[in-house]
Amino acid sequence: MRQSQFFAPTLRQVKADNEGHALLLRGAYIRQLAAGIYSYLPLGWRVLRKIEGIVRQEMDRAGALELLMPALHPTEIWAETGRDKMDILFRLQDGRGADMVLGPTHEEIVTDIVRGGVSSYKQLPVTLYQIQGKFRDEPRPRAGLLRGREFVMKDAYSFDADIAGLDKSFDAMLEAYRAIFTRCGLDFQIVDAAGGGIGGFDTKEFMVISPSGEDVMLYCPADGYAANLELATSTLEPVFDRDDISGELEEFATPGVSTIEQLAQFEGGAAPEHQIKTLIYVADEQPVLLLLRGDHQLNEAKAASALEAATLRAATADEIFDLMGAHPGSLGAVGVAKRRIFADEALRNRAKMTTGANKNGFHIRGVDVARDLVVEKFADVREAREGEMSPRGGGALQSAKCIEIGHVFKLGNKYSQAMKAEFLDGNGKSQILEMGCYGIGVSRIMAAVAEASRDERGPIWPASLAPFEVHLLLLDKDETTKSLAENLYRELQNAGVDVLFDDRNERPGAKFADADLMGIPVRIMAGRTTKENGDFEIRTRAGQDAETVAQGEVVARVGALVQAR
Repeated sequence: MRQSQFFAPTLRQVKADNEGHALLLRGAYIRQLAAGIYSYLPLGWRVLRKIEGIVRQEMDRAGALELLMPALHPTEIWAETGRDKMDILFRLQDGRGADMVLGPTHEEIVTDIVRGGVSSYKQLPVTLYQIQGKFRDEPRPRAGLLRGREFVMKDAYSFDADIAGLDKSFDAMLEAYRAIFTRCGLDFQIVDAAGGGIGGFDTKEFMVISPSGEDVMLYCPADGYAANLELATSTLEPVFDRDDISGELEEFATPGVSTIEQLAQFEGGAAPEHQIKTLIYVADEQPVLLLLRGDHQLNEAKAASALEAATLRAATADEIFDLMGAHPGSLGAVGVAKRRIFADEALRNRAKMTTGANKNGFHIRGVDVARDLVVEKFADVREAREGEMSPRGGGALQSAKCIEIGHVFKLGNKYSQAMKAEFLDGNGKSQILEMGCYGIGVSRIMAAVAEASRDERGPIWPASLAPFEVHLLLLDKDETTKSLAENLYRELQNAGVDVLFDDRNERPGAKFADADLMGIPVRIMAGRTTKENGDFEIRTRAGQDAETVAQGEVVARVGALVQAR
């Protein structure tokens, strides 16, 4: 294909959330229409199709069946599982006034298909997948293709007769994902993760370490532990109770003290590890008290899981005062009755602690957690931190920002039970289907590769994803050079090489700069050497040095370079 048919790259700087995103914009791969909404220009569309091709090959190899489900859904089907109130749903009404949503994911839709088409254990297992545009009403779209409101996703769903079957389907998808991301040239990590709004258990995420990532993982190279910050845990150094105060409850005035740090500096106060932090949250519209050690931070994903809450938010200042009779900074759970109280595991059996007295400007010391607090449940709800010990005992945890490119869940019967998706077993008895869910951000892969494989001049695509395998640049206007380049172009095409021919009437410097922004793996230059003796210069996008190759050997040499990449 000739380069004059494509949108030209731009050398000007563009505003972007990260360097990879900027290179996709400058290289004319994508163009922004609105916040979180992008067009895929011809070069970008070719990359996307190559990613889709890899995904399809590996999904088909794993035994999954492709289908295509609608993006427009009646709201009623989401109401069957109680997910019709999710904040991320784009909502609209059709011409008759019926409520509709644009699908961010398709658990309900695929379950409806299977409950209408699978009735016997003889039809199981089955895994269905699609590659489709999705829609999520992200309140703060950012990072280009990494957090958009419209994006391309591969979502797959397995249906099995029992948990053993689900485990087998899940493992097959894990292997397919490893193959997909390896073929895409990505250096990835598999980490433990939270289920989020989809739910599930044994959840895993596939992550690419990147300073532009929107997620954080904690990991320990020594023992292989890795988890998303939302789920990560750690082993804490022991903290012993104070020996300088009485174990009896004592209320004392703390005028002007409203933070953990201020109380730590206040005469008669307490170090953060000897304080109880009291947070007021609203879980499924009911207030709850969440207690942590003063030097710890709440992990909302863990808290939602411990509370088994579909929705969780911090209470407003007015809600807190109406409930507790005091403002944040003076809150505590001593003497609080008829309220749900959850405490982090680090508070279990702690004594001689200090906490708010539920009176502005007052605190209580000498608190014994077991004696003085009515805790409904202890759970790990704190945020693990870099430097704490790995739960596997291999050493200190490290942190890294990363990009999520895939997510797999075991859903069990969460959706199938709610939607009455059943089958008859070998004894003729009705059973609930066991489900798994497996997502890949197809457009995210494009962004992740652009971010991970680049230099200051542009992206460096692996041959498996590059819009073209070879970039042929005509650098001399001499008719002999042009004729030789045209002949080589046809030879490459006849040999099955995916080649882009830049025969534009542009100066060589502009062509080199555009070629860098396109990031095509192998570059052939028809210039002075071609004019003088018919040879061509070849270099790779990642390399600096060019080699001179005789005309009759170019196709073979190019094939070897493409294969190596």
